[in-house]
Amino acid sequence: MLYTLSKAQYDVQELAIILAQIRPTDALLLWQDGVLQAVKNPQLFTKIDHVFALKNDVQARNLPLTIPQLSLAEVVKLTEDYAPHVAL
Repeated sequence: MLYTLSKAQYDVQELAIILAQIRPTDALLLWQDGVLQAVKNPQLFTKIDHVFALKNDVQARNLPLTIPQLSLAEVVKLTEDYAPHVAL
């Protein structure tokens, strides 16, 4: 399953509960303002095996992220590899 985060504001406790349900076979993509979560709440992503951020969104916000960054073409491939998709 592919989970995506697109917002800068989430209730941290609720988000932690949701992210704790992500399995090793799932992936999480941070895009749009969701890339800010990697800076605001990095502790939430340490136990998730497959975490990615959309490179264009990271660069647009000039963020110093260490998580893997994907091009838009790579995101399309990610959606093919991980289905279904849950947008949060």
